[in-house]
Amino acid sequence: MRRFDVAGRAVAVYRVAGAFHATAAVCTHEHAFLTDGELEGLRVRCPLHGSRFDITTGRVLGPPAYKRLPVFAAREREGQIEVELP
Repeated sequence: MRRFDVAGRAVAVYRVAGAFHATAAVCTHEHAFLTDGELEGLRVRCPLHGSRFDITTGRVLGPPAYKRLPVFAAREREGQIEVELP
């Protein structure tokens, strides 16, 4: 997983089993970059307080976070990773 600034927004991009996924890079509980945490399959854990999120849906899988993580469509095209932001 890596963090990028896309259109002024911090975005985390993950590659799991050859597929790309993208979410907001900042935990919804407190300001901490999820890319400084741990990726366990399709779950990312925040390094600050341990909140866990599903990177495919943004669903909260473990407290203290309670707000869903924004997710974005991501794909690889011609050697570039494209992320679709709203």
